[in-house]
Amino acid sequence: MKNFSYDDFELREIQKLEGHTGKVLGIAWKEDSGVWGILAVFASWSDDKTIRIWEENFSGFFVCKAVLEASCTVRSCDWSREFNLVAAACSDATTAIWKNVGVHAYEHVYTLKGHENEVRSVSWNKDGQFLATCGGDKSIWIWEVLPGNEYDCTKVLQGHTEDVKIVHWDEKILFSGSIDNTIKVWEEERFVNGDWRCIQTLDESDREHTSAVLSLSLSKERRKMVSCSDDLTIKIWKNCEEDSSIELWSHACTLSGYHDTTIFTVDWLRDKLRHTDYDDPDPEIFASAGADDAIRVFIEDKDNEILENLLYSLYSFVLRAYYVVDNVNPLVDQFQHTFKTSTISNRLYSFFNIRIFQSSFELHTPEPSSY
Repeated sequence: MKNFSYDDFELREIQKLEGHTGKVLGIAWKEDSGVWGILAVFASWSDDKTIRIWEENFSGFFVCKAVLEASCTVRSCDWSREFNLVAAACSDATTAIWKNVGVHAYEHVYTLKGHENEVRSVSWNKDGQFLATCGGDKSIWIWEVLPGNEYDCTKVLQGHTEDVKIVHWDEKILFSGSIDNTIKVWEEERFVNGDWRCIQTLDESDREHTSAVLSLSLSKERRKMVSCSDDLTIKIWKNCEEDSSIELWSHACTLSGYHDTTIFTVDWLRDKLRHTDYDDPDPEIFASAGADDAIRVFIEDKDNEILENLLYSLYSFVLRAYYVVDNVNPLVDQFQHTFKTSTISNRLYSFFNIRIFQSSFELHTPEPSSY
């Protein structure tokens, strides 16, 4: 690959975190941790009705520093970058909000109610002024943060025809993925405060997903998006630049044959694996995890770009990254957030117990297709 000289790449487990008494369903990084000398922090959640806050120590290992008690199974969490808040999507149709009020101290400050079915995903916008929630009632709620730990629902977005599995905020654009096989792109009306519109639907008419969309993630430069689905494919989308006033996306390539069962989650590696010049950037890397117990890492293949189509190759994999126990069906909804990449180091995380993998180098040759 152009200007890319890794001889080897592999993932090896360096730490296993224990403490949850049920299945671990996902993790969320505290966005501004792990930089400028600040120790890395992330939250994990489980069907044991708890959220655990893990902090990196000076030896590079993680220790649980706080346990937040929820009233039911937690489906998703997200950190507010500005206000030290943690939002949790709960199976009882509520969203719980905690605030970091001191060293390793968290206070439950609010519970959002309104959804008619379980809340599946939560996402804060960049400045922490708005929170998006989605759920099994096919709707997306936009909440505004008010003074005094108060919240107001400014808009309920309707458009998906089935359960909404994930919401993801990027700048002023909101993305949603659903069991109706579509990804929708939402934008607030520029001249009508508080009103929103769907500016694009990525559906099966243009080589999009043919089954439930379970996860999506934007690249570091926000010009590419990766999504995964129950249709066993991973799709890469690129941002169209023809009309700068509207952010539209088009299909770039599809990766298939890399997972044998449902692919639950994907995420981009946002940190560099090596220091490079601005004019000589590394290829972008993302990872996927599925019900086949595998983590797979993909790398942008810049040498084989054809007619501006993006191609990605399998770069490394872990075949047994986590283990199905107690006769649990790996296809159930709880496994949606099995994996996340670290935004501050070359580590990958997967579950049942939290397993931490460190990247070293051993190149693997891809087998299935990219189109």
